[in-house]
Amino acid sequence: MRPVRRLVDRARRQALTWSGRLRDRLEARAPLDESGSAIVEFLGVTLVLLVPTVYLVLVLGRLQAAAFAAESGAAQAARAFVIADDVAAGERAAVATVRLALEDQGFGGTDAASALMLECSTTPCREPGSTVATRVQVDVPLPFVPDLVRDAVPLSVRVAAEHLAAVDLYAGSR
Repeated sequence: MRPVRRLVDRARRQALTWSGRLRDRLEARAPLDESGSAIVEFLGVTLVLLVPTVYLVLVLGRLQAAAFAAESGAAQAARAFVIADDVAAGERAAVATVRLALEDQGFGGTDAASALMLECSTTPCREPGSTVATRVQVDVPLPFVPDLVRDAVPLSVRVAAEHLAAVDLYAGSR
């Protein structure tokens, strides 16, 4: 049993010296100087991952704000139109509520009258028991895109919301 043990010990020593010699050769051949590479890697990862993620959050935030503006504008415009004294006053109130909803979410440059569409289910409009449908559309431009690129390629997302309001059944025809 002793000769087998000697063979195993000898093989182990040769393996250790062989791997040690290989490691010594590799270290002598290509000394690696890694000072400062962590900073470069961090900056590379930041540019590749962090900047697009921040841009995505900005775009999603603007889209969510447009969805809030369109939804609240459509609902309140329908309600304002239905409870107004006459059709002309209802249209003015509907446009005013849409303007307020758009300004509240940071879309003050959008024309409220062109963003709002009103549609009545009966003629004349606002007959008792009829419905009034409103639709608000907001175009959301992508942030930080230059006007030169925006002129060549349309880079905006359209967000729309609809609402249906019933005219009071017991209100007289106005």
